[in-house]
Amino acid sequence: MNVQFRPAAERGAPAGAVTAIADCDIHPARRSMRDLYPYLSKRWQEHLETYGGHAYQGMMEGPPYPKAQPNASRRDAYPPEGGVQGSSLSFMQKQHLDPNNVVLGVLNPLNTGQGLRNQDLSAALATAVNDWQVAEWTSKEPRLKASIVVANEDGSAAAAEIRKRAGDPNFIQVLLLSRNVEPLGQRRYWPIYEAAQEVGLPIGVHAFGFGGNPITASGWPSYYIEEMVGHSQCQQTALASLVLEGVFARFPKLKMIMVEAGFGWAPSLSWRLDRVWQRLRSEVPHVSRPPSEYIKDHIWWTTQPMEDPERRDHLFQTIDWIGWDKLLFATDYPHWDFDEPMRVLPAGVSDADRAAFYLGNAKKLYGLT
Repeated sequence: MNVQFRPAAERGAPAGAVTAIADCDIHPARRSMRDLYPYLSKRWQEHLETYGGHAYQGMMEGPPYPKAQPNASRRDAYPPEGGVQGSSLSFMQKQHLDPNNVVLGVLNPLNTGQGLRNQDLSAALATAVNDWQVAEWTSKEPRLKASIVVANEDGSAAAAEIRKRAGDPNFIQVLLLSRNVEPLGQRRYWPIYEAAQEVGLPIGVHAFGFGGNPITASGWPSYYIEEMVGHSQCQQTALASLVLEGVFARFPKLKMIMVEAGFGWAPSLSWRLDRVWQRLRSEVPHVSRPPSEYIKDHIWWTTQPMEDPERRDHLFQTIDWIGWDKLLFATDYPHWDFDEPMRVLPAGVSDADRAAFYLGNAKKLYGLT
């Protein structure tokens, strides 16, 4: 849902919310790459100045499509002191955390160097971003918790970064992206899953990424709207790969969160996987149970973009299949398709399910109860 932005004079925020919430998808931003220089060695500072960073995509720089708003963000989210949307902690507190009663906010930094072709640079930037999150965000605001950014195309480096941060209360999950060089079930990514299971952290798989391939199976689409809608398709292929490659069979304690790609497609994907698995299960003997069971056991879902069918009973039926205990509320702040916390749930939700939806599920998943 795209909010109706208030004039600059009213930017402070709406009346304070009563319900305490966990926002499981907040995007902190840097004013520029130089914000990371205090956390990068001189070698990598000079490398960035001389050569830059190149992702696995045909575009030399920038996203494949112009964003619908500046920086894909709300126009009313520019900090008064300057900088891009999401780059000011004090303004985030004033505009979002305080008025919406966010008692837990999960940081998912983007444009971090995940997916760069230079794997050493990607690993250095991941470490710098993690240090930056602690220094500039979580150490200054106890309501915020960080995601461990990793060089996702280098499994051993990513696993080392996860183990390095293990036990640090500033971090509560590992962050991957849905569009990678190969589908996420491939073995090059298994060291990441092994390390996450070992240290007991869930993995968030956020929409988007820089795998070098278009969002469709047949080429680059014409419009940004196709890119946006395609996020759910990418998540479906990523999830199918994870199940069918046997990731959850091999790592039975692994927990994963599908972030920012909706959840209404979960039942239909599961039904299709189950149906085909019944006929082709001999091809994948390591998948010893129906795929839907792995999905129900191992997958959580953030709600933004929240599904909005014309009939609310359709939404409730979908959630009943997924399980109210598997939904994590998210706003996607400060992006333009931000979901207003008090407007996403229709009438008819029980007090217990509402409390779990907004806060309880996240606290339980992240071990904060």
